[in-house]
Amino acid sequence: MKGMAQYSAPVSVLAISLIAAAALTLLPTTAPAADERPFLPKTIVSSTVPENGDVNPYGVAIVPPGFPSGGTIAPGDVLVSNFNNSDNLQGTGTTIIKFTPSGPVSPAGQASEFFKGSFPGLTTALGVLKRGFVLVGSVSTADGKFATIKAGPLLFLDRNGNVISPSPFTTKLDGPWDLTIDDQFDNARVFVSNVLNGTVTRLDLAITSSTVTVKAATVIASGYTSQENDAALILGPTGLAYDPEDDVLFVASTADNTIFAVPQAGSRTGPSGRGGILFQDDHLRGPLALVFAPNGNLLTANGDAVNDDPTQPSEIVEFTRTGRFVRQFNVDAAEGGAFGIGLASVSNLVRFAFVNDNAVDLTVTDRKSPELPND
Repeated sequence: MKGMAQYSAPVSVLAISLIAAAALTLLPTTAPAADERPFLPKTIVSSTVPENGDVNPYGVAIVPPGFPSGGTIAPGDVLVSNFNNSDNLQGTGTTIIKFTPSGPVSPAGQASEFFKGSFPGLTTALGVLKRGFVLVGSVSTADGKFATIKAGPLLFLDRNGNVISPSPFTTKLDGPWDLTIDDQFDNARVFVSNVLNGTVTRLDLAITSSTVTVKAATVIASGYTSQENDAALILGPTGLAYDPEDDVLFVASTADNTIFAVPQAGSRTGPSGRGGILFQDDHLRGPLALVFAPNGNLLTANGDAVNDDPTQPSEIVEFTRTGRFVRQFNVDAAEGGAFGIGLASVSNLVRFAFVNDNAVDLTVTDRKSPELPND
């Protein structure tokens, strides 16, 4: 036994040496490169101020996948409507700027214009149809004061920013303040909140590659509070988010400080009140824009005109469809900064865009995750 042990040991050492030598030949000749996975989020901040000096960015919309080529905007571009002019008079801005996240950041006064028109006070009623059209609402003033406020039309623009028929559209609208689109390509349902009379209108559209036709206009909800406000000019129903599977329209009513749910929104033939209360707690401080997150939750922007809290300014709030608060984060250190929100899938990414009225800029961030976290 002793002899065998003395014999076997050298064999084992030899085998180990051979294995080690073979392994060394497989190792790289240089040290491993540092981990190149990024830590920094893919986020861009760019000014929304064009050459004419318009300020107070309101609506945000992202050009969807499949949007036709040949125009001045392309899928993934972000559009922002301006409500004020260079003198910061409310209801007098006339421009929609465009921002391409893969392009350069725009300094103040150099944001690229997609549209500049003769209807002032472009609101957060901003949306894009897959067929190649852009919609925007107008609520104007002569001097930035509530005493001269006037309901403007809903404008239809082609992909080059030209106004097309049926513009200007005003049937059953009274101050188009925000909108959301259920887009089926050749047809669409557009829900529009009316800030002056506290209602919501549904527009049923027929769409071709070159035309948009409004087949019907129906007021489907009413009774939301509409009132003058020193800081915000006017408060009324604002953000809208539509769930086509359950046929429910969610409405952010700013003055009521409440998120409502309107059933049968896509099929009802007349108004039946404000809908049921979905979300109403101290996390709301004058909700404005409203969108669905990829995880099914809702996001709203607090404008701080109602139930304001200087320790929680300019918040974007996330809550579930059952009315449970999830999370919030602030857009600015001062109140009144949060307004428009845009969210869309772009090239397997989730693109999230929002404006800051105080800083007069746009933030765009992309995520690879198909869902936003709830933790």
